[in-house]
Amino acid sequence: MAAMTFHLDVVSAEKQLFSGRAESIQVSGGEGELGIFPGHTPLLTSIIPGMIRITKQHGEEEIIYLSGGMLEVQPSTVTLLADTAIRALDLDQAKAEEAKRRAEDRIFNKHGDMDYAQAASDLAKAIAQLRVIELTRKAR
Repeated sequence: MAAMTFHLDVVSAEKQLFSGRAESIQVSGGEGELGIFPGHTPLLTSIIPGMIRITKQHGEEEIIYLSGGMLEVQPSTVTLLADTAIRALDLDQAKAEEAKRRAEDRIFNKHGDMDYAQAASDLAKAIAQLRVIELTRKAR
């Protein structure tokens, strides 16, 4: 018996990262962790920096880093519109660590014209990228 699935599109401003059948997804929403399965109630919610873990039609997993965006769940289709989306395997650990260090430096050594909200957002994105890299390494 085939597993129940839904159509999933993961799209960023630059490109489409995934389009196909999925058994489930896990994603970090504005109100916490979300697990979406076939037949989920329709939903429109914001996504915070983190990842989407896709369980594809035959059980294979794919992880994609998301900088934030919107998730729309319809009866047979789920669409994730990301500000930035990068496949976990394509993330650059050195760049993420440098971005984290720069953001922390801006927060802890406050300069007169520093935008605290922007620095905090940059820090959250860098930490999310590093978490996705770490999870992907453990899975291999």
